[in-house]
Amino acid sequence: MARSRLEKLAARGQSVWIDNLSRDLVHGGGLQRLIDDDAVTGVTSNPTIFQKAIAQGAAYDDQLRTLLQRVRDPREIFFALAADDVRDACDVLRPVWERTAGIDGYVSIEVDPGLADDATGTFDQAAELHAAIDRPNLYVKIPATAAGLPAIEESIAEGRSINVTLIFALRRYEAVAEAYLRGLERLVAAGGDPSQVSSVASFFVSRLDTETDRRLEELGNTRLQGRLAVANARLAYRHFREAFNGPRWELLADKGARVQRPLWASTSTKNPAYRDVVYVEELIGPDTVDTMPPETVEAFQDHGEVRGDTVLDGVDEAERLLEELREAGIDYDDVVDTLEDEGVKRFADSFDELIAGIEAKRGAFAAA
Repeated sequence: MARSRLEKLAARGQSVWIDNLSRDLVHGGGLQRLIDDDAVTGVTSNPTIFQKAIAQGAAYDDQLRTLLQRVRDPREIFFALAADDVRDACDVLRPVWERTAGIDGYVSIEVDPGLADDATGTFDQAAELHAAIDRPNLYVKIPATAAGLPAIEESIAEGRSINVTLIFALRRYEAVAEAYLRGLERLVAAGGDPSQVSSVASFFVSRLDTETDRRLEELGNTRLQGRLAVANARLAYRHFREAFNGPRWELLADKGARVQRPLWASTSTKNPAYRDVVYVEELIGPDTVDTMPPETVEAFQDHGEVRGDTVLDGVDEAERLLEELREAGIDYDDVVDTLEDEGVKRFADSFDELIAGIEAKRGAFAAA
């Protein structure tokens, strides 16, 4: 029987994850169907996704009523709701985690976005979430802000698996990989087992084209549009192969350490003029993860092309593109810094909206 397109993708060493965790998905059998039919091996979530899941329908109302009677802090209520969903999703994916020897089968939950500039607070909450959910196939998501880097290193050194999120800049990705390596070295030095720790580095893709294309439009230069996102990810993958190679890495690998796989996030196409699966087709390669929304999963299953390890293509051209963009008046550093700031704010705004929604439910239940 012919393999599906996503099964062919997985055969090239790229894991397929989805980014729409919800209670209905877990308990309604949707997650298991994605595992069985679409080669899905992981789930990620963030405040925006949870906000939509909690706001739509009544799936959370019974638990909300109980929690609201005894808990005042809406943030504590949210994390109680989310922890149950994530724990249940971890259980659904546990056979995948076991079958792949801990490479796949993970579910991610993000720390409070309001902690993006608080290294200690981020580290503490990551530890609390790992303890509360208590599943070996859990990732806690920590944003790759300047304050997030020490929290990432400290978490890895303590033996906790981390999904590093909101990476846009190549220089920041290099710092993320370094934080992971230092964390592993500290773990090993303390007598810990690095084979029990896993990490991915979530590199955001489509938003880079959206922001750069807007700036190029203002400059009247359409020739360079739609190219930076893929080029940026390919250059990041080149660094991945460099960072997890050589004597330093071999010492850790001999102890059982795993590479920190690049994860392509935000892979849905924002510009309708572009092929709707372009950010999947152009970034296929071993030791990578592609997190897709449901519509991209469906689109790739329908007409996606698996042409080989495309993430290895055109790396020299990617370098030249950065120079061409600079000459055209595009400040790469300003683009990626803007996107990081916007990403943190977007998640923080969604979290605030989510908290407001919980308070609104409190009022509605009281009135009823």
